[in-house]
Order: sequence, then C-alpha cells, then structure tokens
Amino acid sequence: MSLTPELILQLSLLLPVLASAAIVAAGGKPNLREAVTICACLIQLYCLIHLYLAFKAGYSVALVAWQLLPGLQFSFTVEPLGLIFALTSSFLWLITTLYAIGYMRSHKEENQTRFYACFAIAMSAVMFIAFADNLFTVFVFYEILTLSTYPLVSHAGTEQAKKAGRVYLGILLSTSIVFFLLAIVITWFVAGSLSFKVGGIFGSDVDSMLLSILLLLFVFGVAKAAIMPFHRWLPAAMVAPTPVSALLHAVAVVKAGVFIVLKICLFIFGPDLLASLPVTQFLLYLAAASVLLASLVAMQQDNLKVRLAYSTISQLGYITIGALLANSSALVGSTMHIVMHAFAKITLFFCAGAILVTAHKSKVSEMPGLGRQMPVTMAAFFIASLSIIGVPPTGGSWSKWFLLLGVLEAEQWWLMIVLMLSSLLNIVYLLPIPLAAFLPGLYSTKVATVTGLAVKEAPAWSLMAICITTLGCIVLFIYPQALYELSLAITGT
Repeated sequence: MSLTPELILQLSLLLPVLASAAIVAAGGKPNLREAVTICACLIQLYCLIHLYLAFKAGYSVALVAWQLLPGLQFSFTVEPLGLIFALTSSFLWLITTLYAIGYMRSHKEENQTRFYACFAIAMSAVMFIAFADNLFTVFVFYEILTLSTYPLVSHAGTEQAKKAGRVYLGILLSTSIVFFLLAIVITWFVAGSLSFKVGGIFGSDVDSMLLSILLLLFVFGVAKAAIMPFHRWLPAAMVAPTPVSALLHAVAVVKAGVFIVLKICLFIFGPDLLASLPVTQFLLYLAAASVLLASLVAMQQDNLKVRLAYSTISQLGYITIGALLANSSALVGSTMHIVMHAFAKITLFFCAGAILVTAHKSKVSEMPGLGRQMPVTMAAFFIASLSIIGVPPTGGSWSKWFLLLGVLEAEQWWLMIVLMLSSLLNIVYLLPIPLAAFLPGLYSTKVATVTGLAVKEAPAWSLMAICITTLGCIVLFIYPQALYELSLAITGT
C-alpha cells in the first residue's frame, strides 16, 4: 500500500512521539538508543521531503484530527511557511543528534536517555505547531513544547539549573496563559473563528482599538519570540548543555515563537489590517529596541553562550520586524531569516560546546590563540559569524537583503539605520572571537592552553555536525532558490 500525503502528514506528526517511547525502552543500551534517535530523524526528514514534493506538485494536504466543538478542532494543513519551519527543524534535529552523541558522551552527562526522549517530544510539538491550521491547535502544542523542554533546561540538576528552569517555565507559561490565551478567547468571540486565513479573519467593522490590544496580547503572549521585555528566560537557560542551547536557539523553541508571530500577522490580522493599526508602529519601535539593546548587552558578556543568547534575541527582532511590516519583501526576508539564522546560530553554539568539551573554556577572554589548536572549530565560528552579520558568501546576506528591501518598500527609513547599525554591532561582538583565536597578538598576549593536555578538535561526531551546518551557511548563499520560492509562495506571489 502506497502512502498518501495525508498519511505521511500523520506520520510526521506522530513519529517523534513514538521515537521517544522507543528511546526510553532502549535507554539501557546507549548505542541502540542513539541509533533509534538517528533512524527517527531520517524517517522524519524523508516524510517532510515527501510533503514538500507533494506541495510542489500542487497537492493540497489537510487533516482534521479531532473536533471538540463546531469550529474548535485539532486540524492541520501543509502550507509554505509550515514546510519551511518543519524542514529546517527536522534537518537540524538530525544534525543536533549527531553533535549530541559526541558532546554528551565526552562531557559524561547524566540522564542522557531523558535528554533524547524529551528532545523527541519537543520535536513532535514543533511538527504539530508547524502544520497547525488554527490558533487552538497552536496554543495546545505551544504549551507542550514549553513543558517538554523544561527538563532539558534544568538537565544538570544543580541549583543554578533548577533556578534557570523556574525562570524559563515561569515566563513562558505566565505570558502564554495571561496574554496568548486571552487573545485567542477574544479572537474567538470577535471573529467567530480561530482558523488561519489568507488576508486575515477580522471584518472591517471590528474596532481598531480592540484589534490593537489583541495584537499586543499576541506579540507579548508568544514570549518564545523573546521580544523585550519578555526575553530573560533565554539567557537564563544557557546553563543547559550545549545541544539544549542549540535546540532553544535554532531548532525548536525560539523559531516556534517567531513562526507563530508570522502566522498571526499574516493569517489572523493580514498585511492590510496590520498597516492600518497605530500599535503596529509601536511594536516596530519595540522590536528595533530589542535588536539594538540585545546587541549592546551581548558586547558586554564574557561568557560565550550568554553572548550568543543575547545575539539570538537581537536576531529574532529582525524576523519580528519583517512580520510586522508584512509587505512582500519583508515577509520573504523574515521567512528566509528563520532558516539562515538557524544554521548560523546552531553552528556558533556547536562551536561553543566543542570548545567547552575539548579546551574546557567558556569565556571569550580565555580564547585568544585557540585557533592554533582548534582550527576547524574556529574557522566554522568565523563563517557562521559572517552569516549572522549578513556578509557574502553566507546565507544571512540574502535574508538581510530582503529585509532591507522590505524596510525601503515600507518607507521606514529609520529602520534601515537600525538594521545597518545592528550589523555593525554584530561585527563588534562576534568577529573578534575567531580573529583573536587565530591572531592572538592583535587582542592579547595570552594563548589558550589546557593544563597538561594538548588541545585538539572536538569528538568526531560533534566535529562532523559542525562541518555540516557550516557548509549549510555557504550552500544557502549559493543555492537559495528553493527557499526563496517557498518564501514567495507565503506572500501569494
């Protein structure tokens, strides 16, 4: 029996949950446990490629799983934005698993079975969010994503890790219940629907003040997008193992946040309505402030992972800006930046973890000269930094280019200055790290060493993952067409 696209969609939603159960069952045999995880990643990726090809062929895939009340149901559909999010997350789930095998074993982490199992559950939540056809479905799996990643944030079990977990859970749950859920309930009563619809679901007779309040509630309620002032959970969560940081920053959590913001702006409000609301301009100011302030804070951080965390807050602001501008170029840039930032930032975190495991260093001030002992890792850090900055030949240059075109199309000239200044700040807090690693005399006379042990590259599995994501940063610059076409399809052009 051949698998139809509808069955493939069901499998892609449920496979990570089934994999989680198999991982727990194989927990006593590390090689089997990790083989199960890798097989699940490969099957998941195959399913999503199949869905992509079906979409390209013009096949419409939709699924109603369970109806609670008329109009209130768990329903799913395959559309371009969801495909981009699901494909990116699934591919990076595979690469993060490869990285984690080397990292978790070398670092002698405890509770590795719990790590892989919770990671799989989180990926299932990501799939449900990516293909959700309405706000009710999104909200339920948004909460499941929060709960499934909490054990990962507090994985170490130390008092610091437990405190970080409480901050993580407290901010994400409180904002989603107080703001996000309230906005969904109001939307249900005002629009009579929670389904995503091209052009939005609100009628022309709805009061603009009420719509402005709703937009504020949605943006603040989706705190996974880490817009200030609801961003503190992100740097707090950096006590987690590096593969978890990769999950938070590139694969699942923050990308789920900005993905939902994009969906709400496009398919709940619609571009025309967004442009007419005065609160949209306020939120643009807020997103721009997040971009710049987070960059300034990042410059002050000596802990590498915390510096990268604030960099993520800044980069998410780019995507939010594109979503709020909601013109064709801005939406293409915002959507592409989800992918470009994912590959670049996961590479940077992979490098940070490799340095920790191999050289036992976590502070930027300790890294001058490290490039002589870890040339592949530091070269990867350099290339990924160029992508975050937005410099050819890396993928980040395309997304930032389209975002700039979107700003010009909207005639928001001040935002052009913000984006350009932000890229300069990216240079200041990122490039000195690899440059000092290879040319320590420019920054410090101290050369990184490990007491009694020559520094070498990361474990083979981790190094392979670093090389793959670094190559991805370059390939996305050379071959951006497929991503560009999917991004254009979101705008209806």
